[in-house]
Amino acid sequence: MEDFLPYVGWTVATLLPIINPISAAGMLIGITGNLTVAERNRQITMACLYMTAILLAFLLAGVLIMDLFGISIPGLRIAGGMIVAFLGFGMLFPRDSPLDPSSDQEARQKLDISFTPLAMPGLSGPGSIALVITMSTSVQQSGELSTPMTYLVISVGIVVTAIVIWFCLRAAGLLNRLLGANGIAAVSRIMGFLMVCIGVQFVINGVQDLIHDPAFWPH
Repeated sequence: MEDFLPYVGWTVATLLPIINPISAAGMLIGITGNLTVAERNRQITMACLYMTAILLAFLLAGVLIMDLFGISIPGLRIAGGMIVAFLGFGMLFPRDSPLDPSSDQEARQKLDISFTPLAMPGLSGPGSIALVITMSTSVQQSGELSTPMTYLVISVGIVVTAIVIWFCLRAAGLLNRLLGANGIAAVSRIMGFLMVCIGVQFVINGVQDLIHDPAFWPH
């Protein structure tokens, strides 16, 4: 127990800056401005559940999954960056969509942004996926915890992180009511621009990692 709680705290403290719930809250406001409170809260809950499941899956079988499909961390970064940039362009130049205020309730309910872009790549993007794989490897190599305990500690940390993020995203609904329709439209375009920048930076980081990867160059 003396090692358990500090490692859980270390996991949460390491994951939160990478996931950046403040950025996720801004994105949430931008793309759910016309959803009802109940619809938005459902999207938030599902996104946190998806995020937890994704990170736990990559924690337990990340190396196996990536080796099975031949996916590298740089490739994961580049793909995630392309998705984020694509969604950002959609927010910058909106077209008629289910998010339009004139859309009926049934059409809005069919819109599900909990998995993409909220859970992936928003909350469980390339950075957080790579981080949980790296953390499990680092703890096991340190020898301070057994392998089962390592997975248990980081799994608990992921769940605690998801709970913290859930509260942060629920609080974002207050901003939504304060900003109003015009404010939401402005925030949506600002966040769209930032998402394009973040996506491009993900791609740049992925390309840089790829260039510096010895396995990329022929021997």
